[in-house]
Amino acid sequence: MLRAILAVIVGYLAMAVTVFATFTGAYLILGSAGSFKPGSYEVSGTWLVLSLVLSLAAALVGGLVCRAIARSPRPVVALAGVVLVLGALSAVPILLRAGEPPEPRTGDVSNIEAMNRARQPVWVALTLPLVGAAGVLVAGRGRSAEPT
Repeated sequence: MLRAILAVIVGYLAMAVTVFATFTGAYLILGSAGSFKPGSYEVSGTWLVLSLVLSLAAALVGGLVCRAIARSPRPVVALAGVVLVLGALSAVPILLRAGEPPEPRTGDVSNIEAMNRARQPVWVALTLPLVGAAGVLVAGRGRSAEPT
């Protein structure tokens, strides 16, 4: 039981670290001009595609780490559930401000400011938890590491 709980926690932490590192790297490469639509905090098409790919990659990492520690599929399903629930909860603020006009952006902005002010479409906020849960399940479906 302790191994299963640890597997879920470490799998989620692996996902979080992967998301932070890859999204920070992507923003450093693209800059604000490539990450946002001109003069706005609305994310660009490039950023949308990249965020889906990077989110899937992080989910795959989390699923692999969880399965490697747990050595069974149940904790992987639990991690997928956690990803789905937390992802849905993180979509709530995006849904609440969906009708608000985006604030204007002038010039380059820091990574932190970009994270706080970025506006993504509602469909992305609703899709990312599904992508994350699916990625965890796909990566964690591997065979058990224990001998049979």
